[in-house]
Amino acid sequence: MHPRHIMLAILVMVIWGFNFVFVTMGLEEFPPLALCALRFFMASVPIIFFIKRPRVSWRLVTLYSTLAFALHFSCLFIGMKAGVSPGLTSLLSQIQVFFSFMFAAVFLGERLTQWQVMGASLALMGLVVVAEHLNGVDLTGSGLVWILLASMAWGAGNLCIKKMGGAQGLSLIVWSSFLSFPLLLASSYVLEGPSALMMSLQHVSWRGVSALLYVAYGSTWIGYGLWAWLMSKYSVGTMVPFALLVPIFGMFASSLVFGEGLPAWKLMAALLIMLGLIVHLFGPRLSNLLFDRSKLLKS
Repeated sequence: MHPRHIMLAILVMVIWGFNFVFVTMGLEEFPPLALCALRFFMASVPIIFFIKRPRVSWRLVTLYSTLAFALHFSCLFIGMKAGVSPGLTSLLSQIQVFFSFMFAAVFLGERLTQWQVMGASLALMGLVVVAEHLNGVDLTGSGLVWILLASMAWGAGNLCIKKMGGAQGLSLIVWSSFLSFPLLLASSYVLEGPSALMMSLQHVSWRGVSALLYVAYGSTWIGYGLWAWLMSKYSVGTMVPFALLVPIFGMFASSLVFGEGLPAWKLMAALLIMLGLIVHLFGPRLSNLLFDRSKLLKS
């Protein structure tokens, strides 16, 4: 990769890592579903009038927007509101990788490799460490369940990407945002009350406005826009490893802004989940590298 493009990829990870902090700020002033609805309305209007829709069927785009946008982010925001710190949320969200390949095995008939099973086992051990430390301060049982449901919805949404035959770039992001907005608005109206959104807008502070601007334009437009542009230039295998930086920046940002502690159990859970991701993504490559090196040493 060109050094400038490497820096842009790292910038995207910083943007996405800090996104969890801004979501937490937004949840201080907006109900979760209302915040989701506002985010995707701002992220899609008026830019949707200048971007062509993705070159795939409406059914797939609608299904993807429902799973990966409406369901994923509503569960994520509810989980954070229910009591999961932004740092832990950034870490637990990476479980979506394992849900993705498990769903692919069940619904698409893809075979599980030994490296995927080993990676999932390590990540599951990390989840056990997290579950053993429900403290009601930066981790609650209900919050953990909602975050896992969010990761499950994201993983299911990734199956739609596979069916689409690859990434559709910013077009998919904008149109999915637009299609998810009515569902989220209706859900907020029914579940959070007809006046919840208007009351929040009437009493919003600069923190709430900053959070909205960041999650709608910083995370969605700039983050996903740069990512889509980089994905058009490099292979998936080249770009995916950068996503491992999101929890690192997320936990750092939460510690910096909210003073979230990083006790030994959090670091252990992070290590196990990140090791699981590394084994899942790079197991065969690392095995071949070690095998070739051992052959070289013997010769």
